[in-house]
Amino acid sequence: MTPERFIGPPPLLVGVLPDQHPEVLTAAAVLAAKLSAPLLCAYVDEASYLVEWDPGRSAHRLLLHPEKDDDDLRAVTTGLRASIERVAANAGTGGVPVEWTLRTLAGDPGRALARLAAENNVPMIIVGTSERGLSHRLSELLNGSVGLWLTHHQSRPVLVVPYRVPAHQDSE
Repeated sequence: MTPERFIGPPPLLVGVLPDQHPEVLTAAAVLAAKLSAPLLCAYVDEASYLVEWDPGRSAHRLLLHPEKDDDDLRAVTTGLRASIERVAANAGTGGVPVEWTLRTLAGDPGRALARLAAENNVPMIIVGTSERGLSHRLSELLNGSVGLWLTHHQSRPVLVVPYRVPAHQDSE
């Protein structure tokens, strides 16, 4: 993991989630390695909302579910850090791992990623598609698609990495 500010080219921004299909982070890390760019990984805690945006520090947030404490969030970010570290170490060229950092944001995922992209002047935002299944479709119907929102509400290129399931394993 690296410091909050990167030296050199601007980072590629990738949205990460716990138990996210691995193609998203792998595609982002491979692309970052090919472009010699660092990765700015962002997890958006939807159970919180943004109270104040302070670009110099983390977002100040309030929990929508007070019973959820910081230990839960720490457990999620610890798991994400381990996944990112593993993928970044294997994606680099010549045995050099991809430089990365993880930011935890609050609120609406599309808006939070767009704000972070603007703050860091990233050249591209990378997100994944929803996983298949009725519960994921209902969630996307109610909450909207992050990739779709990003492509319509900001000017940076958005790479939407599909959830790959071989056709013979597709149950839908």
